[in-house]
Amino acid sequence: MALKAVLNKGLSLDLSKAFPNIIPISRPEVSISKIINPFWLAGFVEAEGCFSVTIFKSKTSKFGEAVKLSFILTQNVRDEDLMKSLIEYLGCGYTTLENRGTIDFKVTKISNIRDVIIPFFNKYPLQGVKSKDFSDFCKAVDIVGNKARARGPCKTQGLAHLSKEGLDQIRIIKNRMNTNRKE
Repeated sequence: MALKAVLNKGLSLDLSKAFPNIIPISRPEVSISKIINPFWLAGFVEAEGCFSVTIFKSKTSKFGEAVKLSFILTQNVRDEDLMKSLIEYLGCGYTTLENRGTIDFKVTKISNIRDVIIPFFNKYPLQGVKSKDFSDFCKAVDIVGNKARARGPCKTQGLAHLSKEGLDQIRIIKNRMNTNRKE
């Protein structure tokens, strides 16, 4: 219980009541302030990363909806130096401090996703279930980037996302990713 008290959100209210005399142990400081190597980063993303496809209401879009693609890593704010080092290491992205005591590293610019993030994970592939999310993310990137091209960076055929069919295809992709993945 003393260890749990210092991890993530600590002890729940019920646990605090059940174990009122617990004294949290000292949490050892682990200082990783920069990326060690690309394989380490791929493993880190496997555990902590997210490839996000968001469909949102838009008054300026022909069909009333638009698509936002994001690559996101989230950590406790104590790892701010590490998260900021990703900007230099990858040459793109930005960080945001969140109200919940976390810091996000995000890449949302489609050209950076297409030219940096996708080639990185093609060269240093993810090994677990996150690889399926990455594959789906690539399909969505291809559709979004398919305004004038027949093939995108992930080498899949796709419809332009500015069409109803393309938006519907992105919705199908989005609905099977991340926490919605059943396999």
